[in-house]
Amino acid sequence: MSTQKSSAKEPLHEKDSLTMTLGCRHAQPAICGNNSLPGKCAFSREDNMCHVPPSSWKKLYQTLTNPR
Repeated sequence: MSTQKSSAKEPLHEKDSLTMTLGCRHAQPAICGNNSLPGKCAFSREDNMCHVPPSSWKKLYQTLTNPR
């Protein structure tokens, strides 16, 4: 079982954007098809940037950017 942790519901970080996130935002990173994929997964990059956020990320990004 993976010990990798997700920050799916954490507040936005200044490096987060619609196309990439600081850290993993997948709810279950252990079953992500891109888990540990060099150059794309936050767990395999020195800068901890995920270049393949989940499909739900754009909606969550909008929600976190404009809270009610």
